[in-house]
Amino acid sequence: MGYLKDFQTHISNHDYPSFLKLWEEYCSADELEAEEVCEILRAVKASDIAEPVGRHVERIVPLWEKMPEEPRSREVLKLIIDIQTVNNEHLAELAYQYLKKHYSDQKNFNDRIRLIGLRGREKFQGAISNYELLAHMEKGKFVFHTGGWGVGEIVDVSLVREQLTLEFDYVPGKKELSFATAFKTLVPIPNDHFLALRFGSPDLLEKKAKEDPVEIIRMLLRDLGPKNAAEIKDELCDLVIPAAEWTRWWQNTRSKIKKDTMIATPENIKDPFLLRKSELSHEERLQRVLENKPDANTLIQMVYTFIRDFPETLKNNEFKATLLSKMTEVLSYKEISPAQELQIHFFLQDLNNIKDSPEINELINRFESIKKIVDSIEILSFKKRVLMEARKTRQDWKESFLDMMFQLSQAPLRDYILSELTAAKADAELTQMFQDLYTHPSRHPEAFMWYFQKLQTQKAIPFSDKQGKIRFFEGLLILLSFVENDPEQREMVKKIHSLLSGGRFAIVREMMASGSAEEAKEFILLASKAHSLSDHDKKIFQSLAEVAHPSIAKSMKKQEATTSQEPEIIWTTREGYLKLQQRIQQIATVETVENAKEIEVARSHGDLRENAEFKAALEKRDRLQSELKLLSDQLNITRVITKDDISTEEVGVGTIVECSDSKAGKVSYTLLGPWDADPDRNILSFQSKFAQTIKGKKVGDKFTTQGSELTITAIHSYL
Repeated sequence: MGYLKDFQTHISNHDYPSFLKLWEEYCSADELEAEEVCEILRAVKASDIAEPVGRHVERIVPLWEKMPEEPRSREVLKLIIDIQTVNNEHLAELAYQYLKKHYSDQKNFNDRIRLIGLRGREKFQGAISNYELLAHMEKGKFVFHTGGWGVGEIVDVSLVREQLTLEFDYVPGKKELSFATAFKTLVPIPNDHFLALRFGSPDLLEKKAKEDPVEIIRMLLRDLGPKNAAEIKDELCDLVIPAAEWTRWWQNTRSKIKKDTMIATPENIKDPFLLRKSELSHEERLQRVLENKPDANTLIQMVYTFIRDFPETLKNNEFKATLLSKMTEVLSYKEISPAQELQIHFFLQDLNNIKDSPEINELINRFESIKKIVDSIEILSFKKRVLMEARKTRQDWKESFLDMMFQLSQAPLRDYILSELTAAKADAELTQMFQDLYTHPSRHPEAFMWYFQKLQTQKAIPFSDKQGKIRFFEGLLILLSFVENDPEQREMVKKIHSLLSGGRFAIVREMMASGSAEEAKEFILLASKAHSLSDHDKKIFQSLAEVAHPSIAKSMKKQEATTSQEPEIIWTTREGYLKLQQRIQQIATVETVENAKEIEVARSHGDLRENAEFKAALEKRDRLQSELKLLSDQLNITRVITKDDISTEEVGVGTIVECSDSKAGKVSYTLLGPWDADPDRNILSFQSKFAQTIKGKKVGDKFTTQGSELTITAIHSYL
């Protein structure tokens, strides 16, 4: 199809002179490619240059006459007659002879010849298409209205009145159309056409869609052409598949389409699904891609995905041998990395069905550290295989596993490491690690969340007893206060909220009942410091604590009585105050505007219920609005600390607290507002648990932190 692209360019540019010049060149060729000329003529017919081209379209007739008799050649002649505007005798004779050959034995043949203009031969543009429409005009047949009325069913036909009656998809009541109007607006569709079935037998189509969803997609693509996911949904959701069942049906169907040998599945959600002209086996699809010689990393990802999705292809010995040969060939690439080489050997081990591979053992031991191997591999199952092989072959596996557990981001890898360390009786090391985890949850937030959730379902792991769960629950509330001020941790904040409120605050209820009254008070205090928790959430904490420990109710009432007159103040430095204002302005004037544009762009893609970009944009809007409200509320109760507000007589907001331990070690802590906090520099929020612990202490007072006893040696003003 060497000419098609050039013709399409001229048509889209409305460049009639260039099109005509190329058309003259095209018509002077020795022979036609049927598919190409059909595509060209269809594009012309649908364009705004169809009328001027109609004066010259017959130049292709000599070449058409050389074409063998087959469906494509008949399609070419029909398009020529549709486009032509010269109405000369030669074209009239071609059209008449074609119709006589295929339809002369039909009833009313001569009347129909008259109706399409071939009797007088003065004006017969579209004669073949119009005859086929007339031949199709029978009661119960279906047509498509190009003017937007949708599918119609023919109710009655009258050759005398030259009129037909129809019922349409999108227009209420019966409609009467003259044959002249019908020729301009109606296209015949067979009874087994997707649109005909959807209009005439929707229940049957729904049944077929549920029994054989891939066949329905094939039918849709065959009859309506390429469609992307959003367009497929427009054609099927509610009309064939009930909206409530759509998501599940489409997920199931898409997974089956992916394995179908007749449908080409797009990589991008916006690109269309295509119906292939001939079946393409899974093996052939992979081999075609391999012929393009992808780089090693792309090849590894592609082969892994292919074997995972189509394991049955490995039963084809010839294909399996080809794959083995290709994998072996990749090992000879000069640019291949050790990690890529290792993954290729994983493939070879699986394809050869061998248990032990000396090459894998050698590669595993070649790396300086196990973590470096894991980090250099993208496929999760291969990451785990590295850990499993390292467990068998490396002496330093236990130390490496302990170092890696909190650094790896994938929960399945952490699960495997934990199971191996538990089996190896590394109880003391694990206990110390998890103690550090709940003491400093902000150091490894993802790992903390992983282990906190494991504690809710597993018993034979460290800290799964009552006291261990209490310590981790306390760590969860501390983590919430830490991550809620980090815009990049919004998803984790939502996850923590979901954990706390799930099952009607089941975890909170359990922890309040398991802990002592003092521990319950601590939970209430920590929850009160979490600004992302609503007042309703905090009241639930208090109510559950009072149910578990009635003595708390009285002390809470006393505390409320003494503090009710004191307005809540969030102290901060001028820098922290400006930082807060800048963040509010950034959300209100930049991020909200950008998000609104994102929503509009995503909305324009259609398919809102399946549009991941649209959902993400809406979720982002909710997060921005929530953050803006929270920060605005906090700004109203924020006060910039001055020198007069700071007392160096005791520890309080705005003070630098110098301390020493029994070994003459020195450390200092600075207590400022939540937007000034920087734990790496020991600048702490005055709202933090530690700050509240030392608040009010004076020089010479002692306190304990992280197992060490410290003595306050000096108190200075930050300003």
